[in-house]
Formats: sequence, structure tokens, C-alpha cells
Amino acid sequence: MRYIMRTCAGRGHYAEQLIDQLPEVEVCFDDIGGAMQCFIKSLKMAGNDAVVNMEDDIILASNFKSKIESAIAERPDSVIQFFSMRKTDLTIGSRWDAGRNYLMAQCTYFPAKISSGILSFSKKYDNIGHKSHPLDSMVADYLASTKQKYWINCPSLVDHIVGKSMIDPRRASTNRQSFTFVK
Repeated sequence: MRYIMRTCAGRGHYAEQLIDQLPEVEVCFDDIGGAMQCFIKSLKMAGNDAVVNMEDDIILASNFKSKIESAIAERPDSVIQFFSMRKTDLTIGSRWDAGRNYLMAQCTYFPAKISSGILSFSKKYDNIGHKSHPLDSMVADYLASTKQKYWINCPSLVDHIVGKSMIDPRRASTNRQSFTFVK
């Protein structure tokens, strides 16, 4: 299994913590300028391989690698989201969701050829230069256009670190934590 972490200048401490916990993670460094461009770079890195694509500002659950690989083994051909902050996570738990509802790209498994499919889709995506980090919107649009559902794994296997957003410093991540994450 390949793991790719997206990071940028000013977040080296986050990246180092993740590398310490998951030494095989490949680093996709934003040297282009912006979350969307770094995501596209990570898709190029993945090529046609199956990959867990993640952000640097996450906390991993204990036994993360064994838990995530076990969950992927159950649905190796499906997109799986390992972070969610929806209230239905508490009432319904793990479930299929419509592709158009994909939100939050903290940690997602993309089966073989999905990264390259999203990359091709990105070339015609009209919001590519949008400043509000539309990469999750682009993934949602790709999944909807290809009529794919995705699996939301509960409990979340990662959580979002509390802190200011690098994309929009007015957005604090204090309200962007999973309801089901257990360290």
C-alpha cells in the first residue's frame, strides 16, 4: 500500500510527526502554490496505483496502519474516506454515500486508476483556480460524474489537528473534528 501526504512550507512539524508514525509515507510538497495544485501533484505521484492520500495536519488512530489496511481489504475497489465529521456518523456509522456528497480530504483511499481518473478530470474542472480549496468539491464532482459511491469508514481513523487553516486563516479547525475518532 502506498501512502502520500500533502504538505507545504510552515507545516514541517506536522509532516515530521506523521513521518515518525508512518515512515513509508511519501511526501508531496507544495512547491507550486496552493492546496489544489499540491493535490494534483499528489495524483500525479500516485499514477495508476492504489493509494491512501492524506493531509499533513491529521492525528492517526492507534494501530492506524493495521486498521486502515484491514478496512481497505474489505473494499479494495472502492473509494474510502477515513475522516468524517457528520452527525450521522454517530447514528448510522459506516455507510455508502453518494459521490456528490464527498467532503473533507484529510485521509482517503483511492483504488488503482482513480487518482489518474481524478487527474484527467481536473484538466477540465472549471474551479481549479478557486481560492477556497475546492479539491474535495472536485473529487465529489468526479465521483458523481462517474456514478461512484464512496464508503465512509466509522470510526474515523484520523482526526483533524486543531489550529488555523493555511488556506484561510479566518477558518479555525476547532470545529472540524470527527465525532467518532478514538486515538
